[in-house]
Amino acid sequence: MIGVNKVILIGNLGKDPEIVMFDNVKKASFPLATTEQYKNHEGIKIDETEWHNIVCWRGLADVADKFLRKSMQVYIEGKLKSRQWEDREGNKRRTVEVVAENFKILTKNFNNQNSNYLSNQNSVSDSLEDFSTNDFSLDTDSDLSNLSSEDLKFKTNSDLPF
Repeated sequence: MIGVNKVILIGNLGKDPEIVMFDNVKKASFPLATTEQYKNHEGIKIDETEWHNIVCWRGLADVADKFLRKSMQVYIEGKLKSRQWEDREGNKRRTVEVVAENFKILTKNFNNQNSNYLSNQNSVSDSLEDFSTNDFSLDTDSDLSNLSSEDLKFKTNSDLPF
């Protein structure tokens, strides 16, 4: 029987992406907060926030590094991945991360927040739609000012290096 490992989250970045390179492979990681509201038995509205560790690899990590910033709202699709390691004291540690396969920036004033970056670039003739990490490339000398947050939807289909 085949299983399904699919995660869909909408939330806000807790901090700017942290970038790490592994043998010319870029990794971007950041915390994402999702908040659910409900009323308790007394009718009081309760906000419950859950924090998720998000990881992006290769081309998607490049895009995250260039465009994602703390407090931005994003839609993320990915899969759960658990990993184990030993800390400096010899204790076994385990974590569960969401490995992003694509994301979409939902922040309404995305272009305003990035106007300094976007205005210092040249021109792009193609719009950015869906990209896999195998064929994604972003020329940092290109002008992206004509793009809206709707245009920025990125995908990655590559195997991960672990």
